[in-house]
Amino acid sequence: MFEPGYYRNFGLEEIARKVAEGQRLTIEDGESLFACPDVHAVGSLAHAARTRLHGNEAYYVVNRHINYSNICVNGCRFCAFSRKKGDPLSFELSEEQILEKLRAYGNNLTEIHVVGGCHPDLPLSFFERLIGRIKELQPHAFIKAFTAVEIAHFAQKEGIAAGEVLTRLKAAGVRMLPGGGAEVFSDRVRKLLCPEKLSAEGWLEVVRQAHEMGIKSNATMLYGHIETTRERVEHMAALRELQDRTGGFVCFIPLSFQPANTPLGKMEGTTGVDDLKTIAVSRLMLDNIAHIKAYWVMLTVKLAQIALYFGADDFDGTVVEEKIGHMAGAQSQQGMTRGEIERIIRDAGFEPVERDSLFRAVIRD
Repeated sequence: MFEPGYYRNFGLEEIARKVAEGQRLTIEDGESLFACPDVHAVGSLAHAARTRLHGNEAYYVVNRHINYSNICVNGCRFCAFSRKKGDPLSFELSEEQILEKLRAYGNNLTEIHVVGGCHPDLPLSFFERLIGRIKELQPHAFIKAFTAVEIAHFAQKEGIAAGEVLTRLKAAGVRMLPGGGAEVFSDRVRKLLCPEKLSAEGWLEVVRQAHEMGIKSNATMLYGHIETTRERVEHMAALRELQDRTGGFVCFIPLSFQPANTPLGKMEGTTGVDDLKTIAVSRLMLDNIAHIKAYWVMLTVKLAQIALYFGADDFDGTVVEEKIGHMAGAQSQQGMTRGEIERIIRDAGFEPVERDSLFRAVIRD
């Protein structure tokens, strides 16, 4: 795998040596990986790192996404999900509607994933009560809910600190944050595309506080719009630095930008090569985050299969109903069964492992 001559052809010999020895890559190394014209060279390094961590296993979870509302005070230019209140395409689920979506599953769900827009009116008490009722209805499920952006919005609306919001939601039953809203940490990009949104520093601070009170999280990066590859790598480096301090990130999720139905709709979006290279560079840069997700909802199932050879070890899960990516034009199906996911993982040459939100194996009778 680490033939010096092969990687020398692409200027990656030193990077290959670091990967072989388990050394940390620099931002400049990350740029070199993105600049490499041969995606297989980058992918082979990422696959070696992935195999060292996870062998031939590929993970998935039996989960259900709940998007409670797309009404949002922010106006991110890359978002096709967000609507203002009163817009004919806006929606807002009641507590009973949300619970009804969950009742059909009995105790079969391992994870419930709850996110939505930054709603201008819903108080924190609504979400505390909602999480409490979800916990009562699905006592065995792991509740992963609310991005750092939502947490900061709740705090601002209530006039309290983000830490207090986290404390109250943890008491209600939230066990993990899903990691969305990070976008790209570049100030340049955020000023152009999401100036109303929580800053990069704010996102990292909310997540730091969550980690320090025992709430784990995932982390995301939205790529493929106006950011540079260096800005992608700097984003990864910022996550890596926080992970060194807290150890609270469970999984990293690269999210490919879906331009349809957004103000950036004339952009072409990512290619498969860019998607695979981004996943591979993520695996190589994020040496202290154990898991990299191939989010099939945005990648498509077929490309997510290939991504398992480019550094990804997680296939996400059954999902059931996802609105954020699909409103932006994602062409994947809405959900998959356990059997379908296991067949897809095995067909790719990997051993499927059903997991919980913390990547502990789930054994079913």
